[in-house]
Amino acid sequence: MSARPTVAVLDYGSGNVHSAVRALARAGAEVELTQDTEKILNAEGLVVPGVGAFAAVMDALKAIDAPRWIGRRVAGGRPVLGICVGHQILFERGVEHGIAADGMGEWPGEVTALPDDVVVPHMGWNTVRAPEDSVLFEGLQDERFYFVHSYAVQRWDFDQSVEAMHPPQVTWAHHGTDFIAAVENGPLAATQFHPEKSGDAGMALLRNWIKSL
Repeated sequence: MSARPTVAVLDYGSGNVHSAVRALARAGAEVELTQDTEKILNAEGLVVPGVGAFAAVMDALKAIDAPRWIGRRVAGGRPVLGICVGHQILFERGVEHGIAADGMGEWPGEVTALPDDVVVPHMGWNTVRAPEDSVLFEGLQDERFYFVHSYAVQRWDFDQSVEAMHPPQVTWAHHGTDFIAAVENGPLAATQFHPEKSGDAGMALLRNWIKSL
């Protein structure tokens, strides 16, 4: 019997991470909540959770030098999964309550408020539109996932004409406007929704990611 893949969940003070730890363990990983550099770099998978405001999450990540470790993993082809604000900070910039903050810039795009003519936060279950050959959403194209957010990336500005070994795959959802629900880009993947709160569909998505490690 093969060993369970090791997954580090980045511990930088973000709230409500224990549900993600438990869900990843149920999905088949050997999980540790940590901010130890060696474990962050050497685990087969790294999960970056995030709850709260974009700027505050970036500040907390910088306080433990996490952007550097995340960047080293991505550069080395080591899988990383961002969740919720952990998804948002992978883009270039976030603007919340008039405060602009730089993100990690792994992908172009800006996190901005959802339209003011819809109920926010966007809280509850929603469908997504995933690419047919998505790894994360294999077998899950008709499922619903659980969202809690008031901000999102609403445009995809990546130059798809540039040839790449792993061209990004973008999954969309709709709440007043289309917004990016997930991105898969080689070793780097992220979801705006919470797979750990998305019942059987979320567990299947986490299993898909763990199998890809």
